[in-house]
Amino acid sequence: MKAMMLTGLRSLELREAPPPELAAPTDILLKLAVVGVCGSDIHYYTTGKIGSQVVSYPFVVGHECAGIVERVGPAVRRLKPGDRVAVEPAISCGQCDQCRGGRPHTCRALKFLGCPGQAPGCLAEYLVMPEQCCYPLLPALTLEQAALLEPLAIGFYSVRRGGSIKGARIAILGAGPIGLSVLVCARARGAQTIYVSDRIEARVAVARNAGADWAGNPDQVDIVKEISAREPLLLDQVFECCGQQAALDQAIDLLKPGGKLVMVGIPEVERVSFIIDRARRKELDVLNVRRQCECTAPALALLERGVLKADFMITHRFPFDRTKEAFDLVADYRDGVVKALINFLGTTRNH
Repeated sequence: MKAMMLTGLRSLELREAPPPELAAPTDILLKLAVVGVCGSDIHYYTTGKIGSQVVSYPFVVGHECAGIVERVGPAVRRLKPGDRVAVEPAISCGQCDQCRGGRPHTCRALKFLGCPGQAPGCLAEYLVMPEQCCYPLLPALTLEQAALLEPLAIGFYSVRRGGSIKGARIAILGAGPIGLSVLVCARARGAQTIYVSDRIEARVAVARNAGADWAGNPDQVDIVKEISAREPLLLDQVFECCGQQAALDQAIDLLKPGGKLVMVGIPEVERVSFIIDRARRKELDVLNVRRQCECTAPALALLERGVLKADFMITHRFPFDRTKEAFDLVADYRDGVVKALINFLGTTRNH
């Protein structure tokens, strides 16, 4: 089969690779159809690592995907060849203390697609996944929509992690795919007022069109001043979705006493900091988000019912052999890109 492999910093090559084999009775062989380019893929592409996870070349990245069942193991019961599926990229053991405690996303033996030292990614023609990670699609749902499920599930979990959101006044700092996923999930779950910021003007416009009550560019306006003028008692929750120190500082200033800072973005630096006097005096809660703890199924249900609408995030489409163009586009934030998709099933149009 063909696989798109990282071979160095900003280097992707289409190479031949041995096709994966079914290893367990519950395994499923998938023919990949659509793969989304994620910010974490770009971290590996441009820096070769995320924190302690360092790429050993060559390596296949990618984890946002949907495909068609090609073959199933003898113990598979829910799926058959020809079924279309969305993929949960986290493979947990189900037996460790974390899994038993309802935290499969921090499983002691977790294997995540496209993570060095864990599992190769989905930028290949075929992929083997356990049945537990494959979610059948209703006919009304497209494979492109299914490929958006992974970031949507992170948005769903982020909102759940923040606690009660019905009637809440919140801000989302960063309007990339994850921030926009938080936006649509927060709106679906009853947030009263949603403020959004991003340094890319095109994404500010996307956020406005997606339902933000106010959206602005921190390079053009004072975000804290603008939002606090509208919310003199300040905000209940702030979702930091860009991994930037400046956004963390803004979040501390925007939160009311007893508010919650939900850290969703992945910083490129090893350390971040807080002005502890402000955070302590307000007695703020600081919460980290690690992927999508058991939120794939509920997010899929909302997507299939039309409660979550995410197609607006798709701005660019590329065939498999032009994956490097997609990665360069996303890495350089060019052409108003929000979500770029790789399509394996033929030539696709580009917005």
